[in-house]
Formats: sequence, structure tokens, C-alpha cells
Amino acid sequence: MGPAYQLFYDHPLQFVKGEGAYLFDKQGNKYLDFYNNVASMGHSHPKIVEALCKQAHELCTHTRYLHEGIINYGERLLATMPAELANIMFTCTGSEANDLALRIAKDFTGGTGFIITEYAYHGITESIASLSPAMGEYVPIHKDARIIKIPTYDPSHPEQFTRDFVENVQSALKDMQRHGIKLAGILIDTLMTSDGVFAEPMGFFRPVIDLIHDAGGVFIADEVQPGFGRTGSHMWGFARHEIVPDIVTMGKPMGNGYPLAGLTVKPNVLKRFANEASYFNTFGGNPVAAAVGMAVLDVLEEESLMLNAKNIGEQLKNDLVNLSHKYPILGQVRGAGLFIAVDVMTSNNSTSTENARYIVNKLREEGILIGASGKNSDVLKIRPPLCISNNDAAMLIHSLDKVLYRI
Repeated sequence: MGPAYQLFYDHPLQFVKGEGAYLFDKQGNKYLDFYNNVASMGHSHPKIVEALCKQAHELCTHTRYLHEGIINYGERLLATMPAELANIMFTCTGSEANDLALRIAKDFTGGTGFIITEYAYHGITESIASLSPAMGEYVPIHKDARIIKIPTYDPSHPEQFTRDFVENVQSALKDMQRHGIKLAGILIDTLMTSDGVFAEPMGFFRPVIDLIHDAGGVFIADEVQPGFGRTGSHMWGFARHEIVPDIVTMGKPMGNGYPLAGLTVKPNVLKRFANEASYFNTFGGNPVAAAVGMAVLDVLEEESLMLNAKNIGEQLKNDLVNLSHKYPILGQVRGAGLFIAVDVMTSNNSTSTENARYIVNKLREEGILIGASGKNSDVLKIRPPLCISNNDAAMLIHSLDKVLYRI
């Protein structure tokens, strides 16, 4: 497979089964999954698996034939978003969705310049990788892109974060103008997950949208990680900020493990591209994908998973804050719902990649799976399936306490 593939943990795991919030390795060991946001409704959810199998037995073709399933699913998904986002297009992966969003944005604006955050990850196609600094220094950033730093977040002065963020966007716009680059838009993960998760203060995106629109660009909200109820309070990350993006991209939990992704878009933004450029995706939006997507929405609603994300997320965040008071190695706790980040520190109060790696690997030995985030991988990344229980959350805190006690 080649060295480009990367595995998790110092001692990689081989899983053979998943059920709910748990994964099982080849030896039968059980691991509590606090990391995988793809199987967001729970691993191997029986209702979703049943929908997949039933439709696969009947028909699996593509969207150049009429099929009620994809229309019904599209209408139901659009109903979760503001009415302005009235068109939907399907792909197989979030990378494809973001790539398509770039094409639409450049066509609508006539621009080539995009603003991105310092350690963003948006996908793996050539064009989208060039707007993903998280891919590493070997992958060049597009010459017309401008990177903005994420300001320091101080909970006691949240308004300063908004001011600094807006100023950083203004500086990027001025630099584009000085170099004769026409703005296409800003592409942003609405929880800025790869940057280290910055969910607060709510509303800080609103003045940014005004700046982008005044400069002739569009706002692309990357909901591949924040979407589908993960924040607990809202179905979509952008909704927490009471904004309406021009384009919204989706993926990962959309199919709970089945390759399903897509975007929604304002009709006026899509109109010329749709009329002039033929778009077709062989597998995107096939009848099986539509059946799976519909089942995901059923489970999300029937099992009140968004409410579960809110309630357990709030308790988990509080427990992590309390743990940080006990162990100074844990720094600021940030996040929304079941997407939580914790800075990992050294004794001299700087962030620590080494300590974060140690914690992640020691938790794996305790049967708990989390990851690391941020530019220097010095932030604990906690994003479990939305079906976790209070007992699961308590198990994470108990195991983390044990690991930290040994440091």
C-alpha cells in the first residue's frame, strides 16, 4: 500500500467488529471509541445496515435514471437547512464535495483566491489538498490562497477572539488585493477541528460573512466534521452562529460508514455552473446511498442523538475542566457537544506534542480510543459516536485520571 498510509497509535490496532460505541480487535479485546466520527450513529447500526442491504437487493444504479429514493432523501436533508440553500448535489466523499464547492465558487465569482485557516484539513484531491495546510509542508498551498491564524481564545474576553479573527480575515483580503488576486471565497470548517477545535464565541463568523460578501466572495461551510448533530445544540455547525453560508459541504457521518457526501448551495450561486458545466457522479447519490442516508436521519431523530450529544457533551466538558484543575498538564478545554479538545501542556506552561502523544497511547492501552489535533498535535481530540452513554463518558474520565496520575 505504500508509506503514504498512516496508522494510529505506537502499536496499531486490527479491528474485526464494531458495535455501537465499541470496537473489537482480532484477539477479542474491547475498545471504547471516543474518536471515530464516521460511524457517528454507532458502529454497524442494525437499522442502517438493514436499509443498506434491502436497497442493495433491489437496485443500485446511478442518478441518470429517475429514482424516488434520492429525491426523498434530498428533500429531507434540505429541510434541515435554511430555505436559501435549496439545491443539493451528491458525491461519495467529503473531498469530492469540497472540490466541487471550489469549482462552483470560482465559476460564480470569477475569482481564484481562497482564505483558509492555519492548519485546516479539507480533503485529498489536488485542488483541495492545496487548501489543506494540515497535509504538511511537502504539499504546496495554492499561490492564490491566504492562510489566517486562529487567535488565542480567552473565555473571559470572548469578544477579543471575534475582533482578532475579523482582523486576520481583513488582512488576508488586503494582501489578495495588493497582489491582484480576485477573491473566490473563504473555506472553513465551522468548528475549525484540525486547528484544535474553536467553537466559541457563538456568532464570530457573522462579521466574516459580511466581509467576504462585500469583497465579492462566497462563504463555504465545511460541515464534514461538525455536521449531523455533533455540536448538540444544532444540526449544523454554522447554525450555532446564526449564519447562512452560500455553500455547505458534507461527508463522513452522512452515511455512517457508507461512502456518501455532498453539498447544498444557494440556487443563484449554482445557476451558471449547473447550466454550463455537466455534472455527473457515477456512485454519488445512488439508491443504496440514499437509503443509507435516510436511515441515518431516522436514527438521529428516533434515538435523540443530538440531544444525547448535548447532554453528555456538557457533562464530559465539565468533567474534563475539573480534571484540568487536578492535573496542570491539561490546559484549556474547548468544544461543543461531542467534539471536545483539550490542550496538553508542559511544566513551563507551553503546549506539548510529546505529552499529548503519551496520553493518547496510554489511553489506548486502557481500552479508550482518542486522537490528537492542532498544528503540533498537542491537543487531545475527543469525538465519539453520538450514541455513547453516561457510563462511557465516566469510563473515559476514570481512565484519563489513571493515565495522568502516572505522568
